[in-house]
Amino acid sequence: MSHENIQVILDGDENAPLTIVLAHGAGAPMDSPFMDQMAGELAGLGCRIARFEFPYMAKRRLDGKKRGSDRAPVLLEFFGDVVDQLGGPGQLVIGGKSMGGRMASMVADDLGVAGLVCLGYPFHPPGKPENLRTEHLTGLKTPTLICHGTRDPFGTPDEIAAYDLADTIALHWVADGDHDFKPRKSSGRTQSQNIKDTATAINDFTRGLVT
Repeated sequence: MSHENIQVILDGDENAPLTIVLAHGAGAPMDSPFMDQMAGELAGLGCRIARFEFPYMAKRRLDGKKRGSDRAPVLLEFFGDVVDQLGGPGQLVIGGKSMGGRMASMVADDLGVAGLVCLGYPFHPPGKPENLRTEHLTGLKTPTLICHGTRDPFGTPDEIAAYDLADTIALHWVADGDHDFKPRKSSGRTQSQNIKDTATAINDFTRGLVT
């Protein structure tokens, strides 16, 4: 099923060689403060960013009712439709926040995109390290950057170091960041600093993909 004219927010330089397509997390929309700031920082570095909403979140925008996320097959198919609408995979880096990044990671190889960026990958549900969501990451062929807080309950640095992740995956550690990249006050850092540093890492990564 093709979705005609999916609503997309575009930011940044329309002549950038690659467009970074960012999906939202499970509970917050494409224009959440986190997503707004990340898009703004990336645009300021000369990147082009496209944001979209999965069907359940788009419905919430229409009627204000909170609903659970669509099932994975719906989300994955929709990601493909977004890629089609934006003009094909070769000039796209796909990714997103938490669940959005996870869904992107599950279709990246099939779609043939230039790269993948995950903002806080949900390696496992908080408190359930045995429920791993890493199986497809062991053979991932798409160049990938996972940006992950050092205090993220969805996967600690020690846990992640023990995972069998593909050589295509690089990690950017967000200093003292939680799942939203927020540090503790005692760290002397701010969430804005962490988002800015992450945007720089993403910019460096995407520019390295341009041949």
